[in-house]
Amino acid sequence: MILPPATLGMLGGGQLGRYFVIAAQQLGYRVMVLDPDRNSPAARIADLHIAAAYDDREALSRMAKSCAAITTEFESVPAETLAYLAAFVPVQPSAEALSICQQRSAEKNFLKAHGFPHVPYADIRSESDVSNASTDLFPGILKVVRFGYDGKGQVRVNDKEACLSAFRRLEGEPCVLEKQMALESELSIVLTRSVSGEIKRFPVAENHHQHGILDYSVVGAPGAANELSQEVAAIAEKIAVSMDYVGTLSVEFFVVDGQLYVNEMAPRPHNSGHFTLDACLTNQFEQQVRALCGLPLGDPATHSAAVMVNLLGDIWFSRQPERACEPDWGKLLAHPGLTLHLYGKHEARPGRKMGHFTVLGESFEKPYLTAMAARAAIGISDS
Repeated sequence: MILPPATLGMLGGGQLGRYFVIAAQQLGYRVMVLDPDRNSPAARIADLHIAAAYDDREALSRMAKSCAAITTEFESVPAETLAYLAAFVPVQPSAEALSICQQRSAEKNFLKAHGFPHVPYADIRSESDVSNASTDLFPGILKVVRFGYDGKGQVRVNDKEACLSAFRRLEGEPCVLEKQMALESELSIVLTRSVSGEIKRFPVAENHHQHGILDYSVVGAPGAANELSQEVAAIAEKIAVSMDYVGTLSVEFFVVDGQLYVNEMAPRPHNSGHFTLDACLTNQFEQQVRALCGLPLGDPATHSAAVMVNLLGDIWFSRQPERACEPDWGKLLAHPGLTLHLYGKHEARPGRKMGHFTVLGESFEKPYLTAMAARAAIGISDS
């Protein structure tokens, strides 16, 4: 067990790393962040910051000497980095778990090998793989296997000809071709597994996207998230056990004709789990700290229904498209029960996650109506 005031390491300085820093410091830990950006949100509030690349061995060695344990805020960190650090200091999640989650082919093959429900797919490494792909996969979505998130690196294709054209536009980068499913809804769950195998899970969220990016998440509403919650939890827990995962893990699901399909896994806290910051007794980031340090996991129970809405950089340009202008946050803060979170990013860009807000209530209806009204007031449209 690693106790305060030990120093913990965080690979990555974005908003997920920032919330880890806050959670760790509240528990009495010091935190060292490694991120190339000196102005990253987590670096600005960390006790220590190393401005270096994630594969810089000198920087990693310095981190290993300074930290009692190390984790990551995102899956784009090289798995080799975690393996290198693990030779000197406890690292969670493991390099093996990260390597599964950071590469779509490895992820799909893991799900298939362990019998978890997944969307039909084919690995695409060459033009001949496109030619040999089953026609049952069309219409489909061609996705790069690495660094594709929030809709990036994805192309919808109706047939093999379109798929071949898209593969060429992606310059032959390794891809997976997934069958396009008629989605009824999208669900996600965040859980934490300790070194001893204890698992604590948060309630299932129902997620709504625009242009491939999460728009808002709802917790406590009637519908698929409620009806399928036990099945979602059972599958996610089995995934964590199958990977011998330690730390906070999120699993996304598609619902098609009432059936669940695992979409993807993230070896970290998740955007759709931000409601836990305001609606749960223990949030997803504190659980990440607890699991890393071998502490007993906290109580993830919710005390309120919640609606979490993302704030993208687009709204900074709603008044003047040619330059960023700070939104009028008073339009949000005028709504009762609303909590605003801004991440402290130094530059707004369209599509960039700049913050979020959460609305709480005793039941689903009132916070949902408030959140939708606040969302419209700040300039988020449904287009």
